[in-house]
Amino acid sequence: MSIEVVFLDVGGILYRDDGYARALRRGLRELGARFTDLEFEEAYAECRRTQAGSFREQLARRYLGSDARVGDLERHAAVWWHYGPQDLEPDAIPTLELLARRYRLGLVANQPSAVREALERDGLARFFEVRAVSEDLGLEKPDPRIFRHAIEAFGVRPDACAMVGDRLDHDVRPARAVGMRAVWVLRGEAPDEPTPEQLSEADAAIHGLGELPEVLARW
Repeated sequence: MSIEVVFLDVGGILYRDDGYARALRRGLRELGARFTDLEFEEAYAECRRTQAGSFREQLARRYLGSDARVGDLERHAAVWWHYGPQDLEPDAIPTLELLARRYRLGLVANQPSAVREALERDGLARFFEVRAVSEDLGLEKPDPRIFRHAIEAFGVRPDACAMVGDRLDHDVRPARAVGMRAVWVLRGEAPDEPTPEQLSEADAAIHGLGELPEVLARW
């Protein structure tokens, strides 16, 4: 079946993810963690390299101990985590304009509800019929229910949908598990040097959204 609906993540896809990393670093320090900027950068790079679950949980365990409450880190980091107009990826709007001519578009994203304000401010909200935002729904990727909710909102079959994200663990694997195709964008929280094994998990891997229309057209 050809693709009818394209879902996109927000962080790393539409907006740069640098601010999220900075927010986590600041939140950890507010909770008493001690590390240098270089140590944090190396730990964050390891999370990106392994693609093995929540960065918040991994960093909390590493710097706050095995009994760390991830919710505390999430609350502290949320104060500093927001997208400014300067964080918008330059290929986001041009690509969305192209995609909207041929596909129905939606979001599936682990984001606070406040992300809607950034989407409205930067002219992105108009492109998306369905916005499956984790804080709105009380569901987070990789929970398959957030993907199924988004698919059902469009009333289409999973194999008519594609998911576009920067994480294997939160985007590619769960999307494919529910029957969608998955495009891995190698920026944001993707590793700098993905392995052949990692690349083989996605239906396609691209370095920027400008490559996306051609990939989707082949399907």
